[in-house]
Amino acid sequence: MTKKTIYVTQPFLPPLEEFIPYLEKIWESKTLTNGGPFHQQLESALCDHLGIKHISLFTNGTIALITALQALRITGEVITTPYSFVATSHALLWNGIRPVFVDIDPNTLNLDPAKIEAAITPQTTAIMPVHCYGHPCDVEAIQEIADRYNLKVIYDAAHAFGGQDTGGSILRHGDLSVLSFHATKVFTTFEGGAIVCRDAKTKEHIDHLKNFGFADETTVVMPGINGKMNEFNAALGLLQLKYIDKAIAKRREIDAAYREQLKGVNGIRCLNDTGETTANYAYFPILVEPDYPISRDDLYQKLKNHSIHPRRYFYPLISEFPMYRGLPSAQPNNLPEATAASKKILCLPIYPSLGRQQIEAITQLIAAY
Repeated sequence: MTKKTIYVTQPFLPPLEEFIPYLEKIWESKTLTNGGPFHQQLESALCDHLGIKHISLFTNGTIALITALQALRITGEVITTPYSFVATSHALLWNGIRPVFVDIDPNTLNLDPAKIEAAITPQTTAIMPVHCYGHPCDVEAIQEIADRYNLKVIYDAAHAFGGQDTGGSILRHGDLSVLSFHATKVFTTFEGGAIVCRDAKTKEHIDHLKNFGFADETTVVMPGINGKMNEFNAALGLLQLKYIDKAIAKRREIDAAYREQLKGVNGIRCLNDTGETTANYAYFPILVEPDYPISRDDLYQKLKNHSIHPRRYFYPLISEFPMYRGLPSAQPNNLPEATAASKKILCLPIYPSLGRQQIEAITQLIAAY
């Protein structure tokens, strides 16, 4: 086994010399933030690349989530998933909103639409699902429920950059979709995020919110926040876009190699391959089932002992953290599928520079009981 440490993900960084001209332009313009030229160019380029009409860039995905809830004036209760990164529910608490956890589909690990209606109360104002691992939710079923009960839908699409369904970008669904461009994501600006919306009026409202509520130099129209992306991050995003298709293609190859090498290993289940039209191969999750000879945590430690660092995304569940565990919806008997998945999940390393020998070394360790 190579002595090189292998982490679950590593950001793709284009050659440094290609970034220098962007830095020179920033220095020449002396515009560092506040919607500078690279910021504007990146918004336009992302709309073209993703096949969407309106996007607003943010300093990170969490601030974007918090602002999305503000933009739609969400209050009361919001139905969401316990199987996600904790920022999903934290954004609700920061807005004074009560999360209501609903169980997941055991095959997709996304919010189960069949469980949503039973959780709706007179205080419910929205649904906030997550496209877990970049795999699209059952958007049609969720929207049908939302329309029936007059609820808003905000998608936490942190994992879903470039995700597609038969009609185009999955980011077009819901009232808003929120992206993360963190260093662990398929597309990164070091730190960053964005809100995708349907119309220019909503984008203008979001742009005001992320800039302290300023509508012009002297007019503040709402109590906003400082959520702006700076020119350095935007420049990196523009450079990343030049390589993103190749990066995702390489991830696809790694995904296929893992599936091929793990298909005969008893007790290891890969999530269903969603196909090239939908996936961005952001993660490679496996489920360590009871018939595997050792537990998930023992396998996790075994890989770490060989300088391989997978992640247990998502363990513990959000609903198990102190600020949430007292909620009635957070009780384990309300979330049997999410609870079971959190105890079996292991995300293996996947990033464009992960080599064939490293993949083989990882899968051989998993296959060697």
